Amino acid sequence: MRDHTTDHRDPRTAMNTPEREPADHREPSDGREPDREPSPAEAFAASRERAREQATALYGFQQLYDFPLDDFQLEACRALEAGEGVLVAAPTGSGKTIVGEFAVHLALRGGRKCFYTTPIKALSNQKFGDLVKRYGADKVGLLTGDNTVNGDAPVVVMTTEVLRNMLYAGSRTLDGLGYVVMDEVHYLADRFRGAVWEEVIIHLPESVTLVSLSATVSNAEEFGDWLDTVRGGTRVIVSENRPVPLWQHVMAGNRMYDLFASPDRDGRPKGSLRNPGKAVNPELVRLARSELDRNPRDRFGRGRGRSMPNGRPGRVWTPGRVDVIDRLDAEGLLPAITFIFSRAGCEAAVQQCLSSGLRLNKDGDRARVRAIVEERCADIPDEDLHVLGYFEWLDGLERGIAAHHAGMLPRFKEVVEELFVKGLVKAVFATETLALGINMPARSVVMEKLVKWNGETHADITPGEYTQLTGRAGRRGIDIEGHAVVLWQRGLDPEALAGLAGTRTYPLKSSFRPSYNMAVNLVSQFGRHRSRELLETSFAQFQADRSVVGIARQVQRNEEGLEGYRASMTCHLGDFEEYMALRRQLKDRENELAREGSSQRRAAAVESIEQLKPGDVIHVPTGKFAGLALVLDPGLPPVSRSPRGGPRHPDYQDGPRPVVLTAERQVKRLAMIDFPHPVAAIDRLRIPKSFNPRSPQSRRDLASALRTKAGHVEPERFRRGRAAAADDPEITRLRAELRRHPCHGCDEREDHARWSERYHRLHRDTELLERRMRSRTHTIARTFDRVCGLLTDLGYLSGDTVTDDGRRLGRLYGELDLLASECIREGVWNGLAAAELAACASALVYEARQSDDATAPRVPEGAAKEALGQMVRIWGHLDALEEQHRINTAEGVGQREPDLGFAWAAYRWALGHSLDSVLRDADMPAGDFVRWTKQLIDVLGQIQDAAGEDAELRRTARKAVDGLRRGIIAYSSVG
Repeated sequence: MRDHTTDHRDPRTAMNTPEREPADHREPSDGREPDREPSPAEAFAASRERAREQATALYGFQQLYDFPLDDFQLEACRALEAGEGVLVAAPTGSGKTIVGEFAVHLALRGGRKCFYTTPIKALSNQKFGDLVKRYGADKVGLLTGDNTVNGDAPVVVMTTEVLRNMLYAGSRTLDGLGYVVMDEVHYLADRFRGAVWEEVIIHLPESVTLVSLSATVSNAEEFGDWLDTVRGGTRVIVSENRPVPLWQHVMAGNRMYDLFASPDRDGRPKGSLRNPGKAVNPELVRLARSELDRNPRDRFGRGRGRSMPNGRPGRVWTPGRVDVIDRLDAEGLLPAITFIFSRAGCEAAVQQCLSSGLRLNKDGDRARVRAIVEERCADIPDEDLHVLGYFEWLDGLERGIAAHHAGMLPRFKEVVEELFVKGLVKAVFATETLALGINMPARSVVMEKLVKWNGETHADITPGEYTQLTGRAGRRGIDIEGHAVVLWQRGLDPEALAGLAGTRTYPLKSSFRPSYNMAVNLVSQFGRHRSRELLETSFAQFQADRSVVGIARQVQRNEEGLEGYRASMTCHLGDFEEYMALRRQLKDRENELAREGSSQRRAAAVESIEQLKPGDVIHVPTGKFAGLALVLDPGLPPVSRSPRGGPRHPDYQDGPRPVVLTAERQVKRLAMIDFPHPVAAIDRLRIPKSFNPRSPQSRRDLASALRTKAGHVEPERFRRGRAAAADDPEITRLRAELRRHPCHGCDEREDHARWSERYHRLHRDTELLERRMRSRTHTIARTFDRVCGLLTDLGYLSGDTVTDDGRRLGRLYGELDLLASECIREGVWNGLAAAELAACASALVYEARQSDDATAPRVPEGAAKEALGQMVRIWGHLDALEEQHRINTAEGVGQREPDLGFAWAAYRWALGHSLDSVLRDADMPAGDFVRWTKQLIDVLGQIQDAAGEDAELRRTARKAVDGLRRGIIAYSSVG
């Protein structure tokens, strides 16, 4: 591998094109000969063009930068200056925020306001700092929910939720608003928060020009078409070019392989069937194939040991974390971000580097790091430093090594970001949250694995995720190329990796669904009919309608096919459709009787096994362990908690699972598949009290006794009874009708029948497509109607009128908005102390990372415990109502169950307990504690606002906020 500063390989084999040819090397674009002097007319025309360009806002804006703008940036800025909205989709690090900053420039130049929205508070803080440096603190403000700085400034940076809340509240801050920049607008695909982006886009006044900045998505034109529909003229500008070319590698053992092969002599890379654009490095393909030959079980992700191309073990392996950093350092490829999809893994990686004695910083850099860290953390109390692991963290930073994940204290994350940008931290181990917009580019990105936990299962990362993560590699203006390194893992498929690296498929899919809060706010402003029309303009409905177009075309083609099939199955003797209907009825009846017989046999088998007792000797009819067996445990489930006649206990869905000792001395748990018919005990054998199923001697002795006792007994043959179809009067009638039908005697009957079967299958498929069409049209409006129906039942809406209770709901935002409103209305929180209210409100925001935790959470005793119990009961009532109104939480609508897992930590912190004791009790990282507490403070502020005339609840909520906003929470600048 060559040093990154001298590598001049043909850029056409890189993942993307290199930087453009310098301007002074370009040919003139006006058709003149390069050496000819311009004529007077040409010189005059050029002079007028320069004067016209210098009079534009874009010309003055360009003078603020010491580098020329790219073509896509210029196109977007010109469109903005011409009064159009823009959607800019470009790779990470390409500089699309320049377009957003031009909107700020236009607003200030024209005496109007510009709101710059971001998806996360950390990004808001970062952009706020950038704009203050350029325009001054008096012209730039910040609104992030827990930070308010100069909110009436002409330029305000804010989170998208803040702007949504302003729109619903009709805030006066919106007066004079000319531009809104929506950075990272592809966030609207987020299933938890994405709806907020669509709400803002739909509800912004028509006079506001929208600037949408997105990662590269494969359906940018579709999204642009929707923006054009709801916002008016919108220019879509898509740039696929990375400003810094990206090279892809695989590190296996102590070698670094290029993922793609070198180009042919004509400069074009050789393709393959799976990756026609680029050829995979044949060395990698041979490496993977030889490993597969050595360990064929790796096809299924199994197999042990190390391997190498020649088959000898020990030469090819997954390189260790310290080895990877050492190798990158030797190649001049630091700074690097290593993505590890686990917080614990990130911390473990740092510890491994520290234990190995790895040092990436020289003495001068170490001193600079210590000075910056001590300055940034000066306001953290000394007693908290040990709790937060400050000294271990500082040791890593001084060596140039750090972790970055959501479990860290926000202040610590900010410092890591600052030091990384300054080149004082050279190796960062991060979770994927780092890829979400934070300006933290590196020379190299390392991917440890291509599988991550998605909250439900371990899943392969998508091409979009891979592109976003590796997009961090290559710093514009610093590096001439970036490097993405994937670590060799057993079973790695180079062709699949090449497909992942070369795919630009990242479709933007709407996650928009109407919420209870949204419904009352819409009805309050527009009434139900107009609100319904507004929701029909959402991107979600736009996409659903577009998908219906394709389905409709398929239905049309199917109907043409049905006409052809109908002609081919026509019989000259009679109505063949009628004849085939009789045949289908006969077949359906035979299948029904067969299912009933199978069900009856299974029920009889289950009943027979339920009669067995320990010590019964049986013959297992089929399966791997067929033969003589002694019942040790009949395998009956725990006593069912289900009501009589209700569904079976979850542990009993598949019937009893008896544990037996076979005549071959094996103790096995059998399943109902081993008992296709009933069994009966053929004898009894006493099981000694001293019998231990784990003891080979015990099993041997008892199996010997079993063979002696019943080894000579022949199993009774199972005889099937007469088939039910033989005596079924309905089958007899249908067979008689078939024989009497005129078509039964047709010589071409079976040919007609084949065409009829094809007709029937196509007709069934067409009906299914038509049902899908009906389900996809007006889906958002139908959901809105159901939400409004529930709110009407609860008294929040009355026709087009929002009641007092509804207006209170309109001031509560969040997943559990309706539950919070019901708790206020029912007086659940009345009489609580401040810390008790904090404990109860925490259930509205907190959601455990591991939802299947079986341990009951600890909650405060007394009034708080009673109030939390009432909250759960109210949620149960709401859940039943949602089921009644067909509102489904799985579709992103409705109220999830309140989570009490943070109640004890919130209660103790609000009471004034130390950080050390609270974190130790909660077993929670400091970063998570800060994030949940800040969200809790936000929801308590909403409760305070929604309490209305309930002065006591308002006062308690305010006290709870004061009790929570202290220490680590007060000095954490980012939520």
